[in-house]
Amino acid sequence: MNMINYKAKYFNYSVSNGIALISLTGAEQKNPLTFESYAELRDFFREIVYCDDIHAVIFGSNAGNFCSGGNVNDIIGPLVKMSMKELLNFTRMTGDVIKAMINCQKPIIASVDGICVGAGAILAMASDIRIATPEAKTAFLFTRVGLAGCDMGACAILPRLIGHGRAAELLYTGRVMTADEGNKWGFFNKVVASKDLQNASYEMAKQIVDGPTFGNMMTKTMLAQEWSMSIEQVIESEAQAQAICMQTGDFKRAYEAFIKKEKPKFEGN
Repeated sequence: MNMINYKAKYFNYSVSNGIALISLTGAEQKNPLTFESYAELRDFFREIVYCDDIHAVIFGSNAGNFCSGGNVNDIIGPLVKMSMKELLNFTRMTGDVIKAMINCQKPIIASVDGICVGAGAILAMASDIRIATPEAKTAFLFTRVGLAGCDMGACAILPRLIGHGRAAELLYTGRVMTADEGNKWGFFNKVVASKDLQNASYEMAKQIVDGPTFGNMMTKTMLAQEWSMSIEQVIESEAQAQAICMQTGDFKRAYEAFIKKEKPKFEGN
């Protein structure tokens, strides 16, 4: 499947050197999510599993902000009028976005500037790597609108990133985590100036894409699968994964380049 020519309807999309660049639209409202963008993001991350022309994704900011969460008028308003079945369909659909991101087999870098709250914070959380600016303001706002903090995997994933106590504080209070806190706590991999965010995110993605993309796919697969495994299952699964990777041309290319004292050129197979 070829995704270079994919035409996104509800988010910005382009591809450069095997890196998909996406960001949400609606800058005047700090890029909120809508029913349509949720569904299209879910389908997009499901589809890129099968493509060979995208090897990493940058989930970027737009006009100085990452995402303001669910659109108040387009999502919050209709939700209060829905039946329980309709609500469950919606919450399952939003959760499917996160499952699709985790299982898409492509490394995802969240490039976070400005507002990153509610479901927007979840999108950043579900990415593999997060780069922020000092202006990044991240908040899991769910309790502030009368809901539980356990939304779209937050109670499982966030404690793994920053620890149980810090995650509990953010999820109970809905307060803003500053960029400095996020950096110190391990939520962000690094913080860069706003003018450098795009380049820093691209350089990180390029470094990944220049590596063994089949090996990267296997790494992301194992990162997701090993959550629920025993250590015995982990070791056996990783033995199988490495045996598979040892059959690739990239493994042989790396060996031959090492012998020649050259930098290997990986081809993803």
